[in-house]
Amino acid sequence: MPVPALTTLLAGLVDYAGLFPPAALDMPDAVREYAGHRRGSHAWMLGRFVLPVARLGEFAHAADPLLPRDRKAAWPLAVLASTDPAETVKLAGEFNCRHAAMGAGAAVVDTLELKASTPAEIALVVPQLPPWLVPYVEIPLQGDPAPFIDALARHGGRAKARTGGIAASAFPTAAEVARFIVACTRAKVPFKATAGLHHPLRGEFRLTYETGSPSGTMFGFLNVFLAAALARAGANEREVAALLEEREVSAIRFTEHGAHWRGHAMPVETLRAARQAAVSFGSCSFREPVDDLTALGIL
Repeated sequence: MPVPALTTLLAGLVDYAGLFPPAALDMPDAVREYAGHRRGSHAWMLGRFVLPVARLGEFAHAADPLLPRDRKAAWPLAVLASTDPAETVKLAGEFNCRHAAMGAGAAVVDTLELKASTPAEIALVVPQLPPWLVPYVEIPLQGDPAPFIDALARHGGRAKARTGGIAASAFPTAAEVARFIVACTRAKVPFKATAGLHHPLRGEFRLTYETGSPSGTMFGFLNVFLAAALARAGANEREVAALLEEREVSAIRFTEHGAHWRGHAMPVETLRAARQAAVSFGSCSFREPVDDLTALGIL
């Protein structure tokens, strides 16, 4: 296994979203990919399987032969809400009841992802959700996110940031992501990220897997989650943004005792506390982040 600082930062970090672009796999292929990764040597980095709530039935059909029968090894699922939160909760609850029955494959929906365009929507929806669902609410990064994050703090929700997409226009600026991370840290609101984080470090990469796809500047997942640890250690938005823009692998070092970046030390205890707040990121590929970390000599 890698050094403790790296395992602390990466454990359970990648939520597998193979159903979504740019991979856009069909359900049987995505389920087989996830099952294979759970058996692989880097399974310790793998988080939840992400899917729309409306596809739970399709998932059950495809996954049942592969699901473990041991409840302790149940596949954790994160579902994207439909436009009707009550219907979403109903479908997730029915799925969990069926898969808690003896003989059924072990899988459990424990996380809900939804969107809000105003803080008032958060105040309306989040308090109505059952305690067995952990809600992550995607909020806009343009403008001041503090009112949204304050509403999440008041009502027990978590934040979700979209850090990219399949077009260059979908990527926020480093300053916007830094402001979001620092605001979540100050308000003690956990968050996850999604989209555009296939690679460990910031750089120019193809936006899709299509031949001839244009390239764009993407954030790295090491940048984002180390930036959360830096914010936890008391860094300001400018310092966090600088880490988000780091492109040199030689500037980042992991040891037995912590992570280091250009004169900043983040002990393992800080990384552990930061990961309680910066929980995961969604990626349509699990193999790509692992392969890139290996190519960089980090894994």
